[in-house]
Amino acid sequence: MKTTNRTIAALGAVAALTAALTACGGSDAGSAGNGKPVVGLDFPRSDTDFWNSYIKYSPDFATDFGLDLKTTNSQNDVAKLTANIQTLISQGVKGVAMAPQDTAAIAPTLEQLSAKKIPVVTVDTRPDTGDVYMVVRADNRAYGEKACRFLGAKLGGKGKVVMLQGDLASINGRDRTEAFNDCMKANYPDITVFGEATNWDGAVAAQKLQTDLTAHPDIKGVYMQSSFALAGTLQVLKQKNLLVGPDDPKHVFVVSNDGIPEELRNIAEGKIDATVSQPADLYAKYALHYLKAAIDGKTFAPGKTDHDSTIIQVREGLLEDQLSAPLVTADGGTYDGVPSLKADDRSLWGTEHL
Repeated sequence: MKTTNRTIAALGAVAALTAALTACGGSDAGSAGNGKPVVGLDFPRSDTDFWNSYIKYSPDFATDFGLDLKTTNSQNDVAKLTANIQTLISQGVKGVAMAPQDTAAIAPTLEQLSAKKIPVVTVDTRPDTGDVYMVVRADNRAYGEKACRFLGAKLGGKGKVVMLQGDLASINGRDRTEAFNDCMKANYPDITVFGEATNWDGAVAAQKLQTDLTAHPDIKGVYMQSSFALAGTLQVLKQKNLLVGPDDPKHVFVVSNDGIPEELRNIAEGKIDATVSQPADLYAKYALHYLKAAIDGKTFAPGKTDHDSTIIQVREGLLEDQLSAPLVTADGGTYDGVPSLKADDRSLWGTEHL
């Protein structure tokens, strides 16, 4: 649910509406009426299955950690995110979790929160600069590496592939792109990569894929840096009579990132071949876990955690909890040294919705 910035004209009715829109509501002192700390959680967008799943997981984990939520949605707009943070500050939150999609432009907002001693946890993305209590994300370079290894194995080290990049203003887009390119150059020099910037826009991705396939009909692989491109990619392949099973010589091997239910279904049906499961459930859980820890004054150090992840030190004063993100395929095989889980493995969050 979304926090609004309404002026309270009629105290009774509008206060009730505001409480509903901000999930649990709370006092300006940073605690709800029941004494639970109030925290702010900005959702970066609600136009993808991945982020909608993250949104749905968050209230239950807030309850588990004894937190009351005030929520906003910045809709992939850093200016809106900045405005949302001002609203949350005015509501007296004791901590903020956010997923800034422009990881450079968020710096002034982080400075403001730091000055007010409001701890910040960033989810999925890591800011280029600024004070953050903990970053919760998976190793995005590993995403690009796993996609590269999978396609390299499937193509036998030769051929052409298209990489549908995210936004290179985002650390995620840069990490996935650089790792994929580095891996291809080092291990599969006979594979040509057509890198296409898409700004996480599915329509742009589909148009660029169509252009590449028209110019290079012998393309045999596609790496989508997120499931934002899934529907458009399938549509383009279908239009070109390339949406065929993996045993058909015309098959184009497709690997994605996210692990949403639709991807898992498509893997099982042979429409795409692999994905890297980004843990939407664990992003929600550990964003709130670390906010509660920050409020309680706890500290952390680099090393293994008790939840199958590793905390690394990115730079002085900045820690990142890198959660597990496995490769997922139809057969659960190993591809050039990278093991995978089967698409129906019940440990995958996406299978909860199948």
